[in-house]
Amino acid sequence: MTTSQAILTVDAVLLTLVEAELHVALIRREAEPFAGHWGLPGGYIHEQEDDSAKAAIARVLQAKAGVESPYLEEYGTFSGPVRDPRGWSLTVVYFALAPVVSGQVQMFPVHALPNLPFDHTQIIAKVLERVRSKASYSSLPVHLCPPEFTIPELHAVYEVVMGEKLNIANFRRKLEDLQVLEEIPGCLRSGGRSRPSQVYRVSKKYRNALSVRERGL
Repeated sequence: MTTSQAILTVDAVLLTLVEAELHVALIRREAEPFAGHWGLPGGYIHEQEDDSAKAAIARVLQAKAGVESPYLEEYGTFSGPVRDPRGWSLTVVYFALAPVVSGQVQMFPVHALPNLPFDHTQIIAKVLERVRSKASYSSLPVHLCPPEFTIPELHAVYEVVMGEKLNIANFRRKLEDLQVLEEIPGCLRSGGRSRPSQVYRVSKKYRNALSVRERGL
């Protein structure tokens, strides 16, 4: 009896904001199966090159999407004998958040996706559930923001990610509890008819803590 080796891959759900709407990055598949179809940025794990699945997806994102994401988190695995016509397969799925994405990929609104191969539609739906849930109690959406932003601008990003209106007073209290922002002294931004707003950035303490977690320390 002959046996075939399982297919081991990584896939990324790369999210960004385009015109105040949440978008996901897709690329045209060059090889079969499903050549010419839109799909998630992904690829094989290179056993001799990648020291982890996270290293593999970072490599794939750089090569296929031209982006080094400021936030990259493992979602989980999707596996089985029928998800890939080539045979039994397992993919480790990550989600990435970036304020800007290169022109190497095509951005699609998360509510208006084309027909996708494999189980990519299901993967995106599951990741969106995780992102929206995590946004409700964490600072996750700040990774979709530029380096400097106002509280009203961040509030708008949270509302887009979560898909619902958020009370601004409660939102400000939540930010105080999270303690992830720091004021940029003397930097104000006009908000149209409203008075200028203080400009913030992610605090150095938070950036350092995130860097430690990314290194697995």
